[in-house]
Amino acid sequence: MTLDRCEGLTETARALASGEVTSRALVERTLARIEATQGSLNAFRIVRAEAALAEADAADRELASRGVRKPLLGVPVAVKDDMDVAGEPTAFGCCGEFPPVTEDGEAVRRLRAAGAVIVGKTNTCEFGQWPFTEGPAFGATRNPWSTGHTPGGSSGGSAAAVAAGLVPAALGSDGAGSVRIPAAWTHLVGIKPQRGRVSTWPRGESFQGITVNGTLARTVADAALLLDAASGNHAQDPHQPPALDVSGAVGRDPGRLRIALSLKPPFTAVPARLLPEVRTRVVELAERLSALGHFVEEADPPYGQIGLTFVPRATAGIAERVGEAPFPALLDRRTRGAARLGRLLGGAPLRAARRAESVLHRRIGGFFTSYDVVLAPTTAAPPPRVGALLELSGFATDRAMIAACPYAWPWNVLGWPGVNVPAGFTPDGLPVGAQLLGPANSEPLLVQVAAQLEAELRWAEKWPAPPVTARSAAV
Repeated sequence: MTLDRCEGLTETARALASGEVTSRALVERTLARIEATQGSLNAFRIVRAEAALAEADAADRELASRGVRKPLLGVPVAVKDDMDVAGEPTAFGCCGEFPPVTEDGEAVRRLRAAGAVIVGKTNTCEFGQWPFTEGPAFGATRNPWSTGHTPGGSSGGSAAAVAAGLVPAALGSDGAGSVRIPAAWTHLVGIKPQRGRVSTWPRGESFQGITVNGTLARTVADAALLLDAASGNHAQDPHQPPALDVSGAVGRDPGRLRIALSLKPPFTAVPARLLPEVRTRVVELAERLSALGHFVEEADPPYGQIGLTFVPRATAGIAERVGEAPFPALLDRRTRGAARLGRLLGGAPLRAARRAESVLHRRIGGFFTSYDVVLAPTTAAPPPRVGALLELSGFATDRAMIAACPYAWPWNVLGWPGVNVPAGFTPDGLPVGAQLLGPANSEPLLVQVAAQLEAELRWAEKWPAPPVTARSAAV
């Protein structure tokens, strides 16, 4: 059995549809890759080996019937462990034994309806709060490009699994950059879509509306394909944006755009500085866009005091999760501290923060009368080493997070789309990324620009070195 890396999502779906390979063979190889790397990368919290093989066999029977083709029929994918998969627990990075849930969440239900085989649930930090994927519940998930470093978070398990070629694509969630940050730090495309594009049901709003589900893949086309497959709403979802064909936009010429290069971090209460090794890579992307014919100039969206609206929503969301936690005594002390703050801010400050969103939409939306797209760093720094933030106090963790990741969270307050694209590597070989940001429902435009950059830079051709496994170490 080969343990080579998987093909991309689009190519895998094509090979299955043409009969070149069976779903069972693909899933067997996927499970073998996961098993071989779990000791070194630790990307998965749950591996659904028996269930996934049964789903693969069912997909093969459907493929043999030559009926109407589902877009992902028989394709193995992974989802983050904050999403409900029927028959599996949803621990969301927490310690303790959680009961299995009885129904798929809406995003997982739609992936299954598209024919995907869910091979497992990927690791995430406790309630998705931090830009690293570590904790006592499962250990540390490691970056395939440098196993001494974090893949980021909170969708770090999904990012590590895709970057290492264990699965062709995966779902993550993004409440303050939790798809875009690990995408940047593992050389992936990460799409944070419009709020409501991919349902978060059974929670109509996750973390007071700042968290959305998104996709991680090696190519723009693959990320868009998974997004289209997962998109759609439960009847009771409070946010139901108009349907889009994001995949259809990949490869279309966006025309000559006005692009704002925004290098200044939004206001935060503690210092944040863009490190030179990241700035250089982002500016190079801006120069590439200019060479493609776009008008690019430095300009910053009028963020103002947007952070004052983020903190009540984020911490009130943590307080809600802690209030539902079956084992609160096992939670990280920083989680309990954030929940205490969230309970304090959960009344009038939270209501004011929610009301302020429409004001922010008008003010920052006005910026898009002058520009079509914003290009900004995804992070201010390359990925930190594993363990660097794990034992810090709550305040020290917040300071370190803001210093490394000050750029992503405003688009969670706004609920608008953003796409991380690989921007290259630091002199030490660590991946960094840049984000393309747009107004409401601008996913098609953003993926058009991302695909232009991909055609120039061919980032999917670069792979990390295979991680050391028990099998390879014995050779």
